[in-house]
Amino acid sequence: MSKRLAQIWAGIDAGKGHHWVAVVDETGAILWSKKVDNDETAILTVLGEILDLADEVHWAVDISGTSSAPLHALLAAHGQQAVYVPGRTVNRMSGAYRGEAKTDARDAYVIAETARHRRDFATIDVPAQLAADLALLTAHRTDLVADRVRMINRLRDVLTGVFPALERAFDHSPQKGALVLLTGYQTPAAIRRRGRSRLTAWLANRSVRGADAIAATALEAAQAQQTALPGEDVAAQMVADLATRILGLDERLKRIDKQIRATFHSHPQTEIIESPPGMGPILGAEFVVAAGDLAAYADAGHLASAAGLVPVPRDSGRRTGNLHRPKRYSRRLRRVFYMSAQTSIIREGPNRDFYLKRRGEGCKHLQAVLALARRRASVLWALLRDGRAFTPAPPATQAA
Repeated sequence: MSKRLAQIWAGIDAGKGHHWVAVVDETGAILWSKKVDNDETAILTVLGEILDLADEVHWAVDISGTSSAPLHALLAAHGQQAVYVPGRTVNRMSGAYRGEAKTDARDAYVIAETARHRRDFATIDVPAQLAADLALLTAHRTDLVADRVRMINRLRDVLTGVFPALERAFDHSPQKGALVLLTGYQTPAAIRRRGRSRLTAWLANRSVRGADAIAATALEAAQAQQTALPGEDVAAQMVADLATRILGLDERLKRIDKQIRATFHSHPQTEIIESPPGMGPILGAEFVVAAGDLAAYADAGHLASAAGLVPVPRDSGRRTGNLHRPKRYSRRLRRVFYMSAQTSIIREGPNRDFYLKRRGEGCKHLQAVLALARRRASVLWALLRDGRAFTPAPPATQAA
């Protein structure tokens, strides 16, 4: 192009190995469309070419995750900012254009056109170092917890096939002593041969609390089963291996929880975020990651809406007042408010009083907890706005 334009729109169909970038002008005509490798040199080259086309470039991306992180960092380094166009929106907008083809080039064009028509998409901010660290740590912790749940379920399934009495005797998820027992003894015959006194001493040497009670329970389960079931030897090896791996995961979770706590406490608003009942360092760190910059929320209602705590009306004609659960919201942010509300009703206080009030009005448990989560979202937003910690008693108001 020989003439420099005033503004253009660049749509990026992001991917792990490469991106496809399409540029349109004010009329929707395609000015530039190319495949770009996901590396710094290629992105910088394309960035320079597109910035030379117009005085102002509006960027739009359909992915805001790790695969597009280098792209967002390079855009921010050059004073550019992209908006996030959800994949659901891109999919629906594709039907408004001619043709049925599904290609990266077409998706990039639809993204650019959608950004040209709509100006209300959320901007993608490159997270600060603290937020990036917390995002990595909390995501890794979530993976470890999922691995632990999967291993616990597998252990209980295998143990049920050869020693069902022992599987029923303990809740293996929270009890470390039961897992330690399974690292050494997995069959009824082995427990009976060991005996209660020697089994108690064996557990005590491994720092198991309540060793005598665990040994007595295990021996009682062993006495109830005198028959060796098929596959017992192989199953015993699998149970011992799973129990050892679960204990190793517990140690890894302790270390990462400690690291998350130390990282989160370096946040300038840690004291405020942790002040409401039910908000600890883990949920506080997840809130920092999920909520992002609080300046993006004009009021408490916007924060609650982002968390999916505000019902969406579906009215038509004479049918009014139909409120439904929203579909597009941050699941992670909703989990933070829901889990903190669930924890806060355990102890006496205003949170439990509000929950019991809702239950008295006929709400079910889930409805009452969600109503409390909505109230807590407003409280937390106000605390962060005013820069003060939560207190059970409301602050004193001053006359105007």
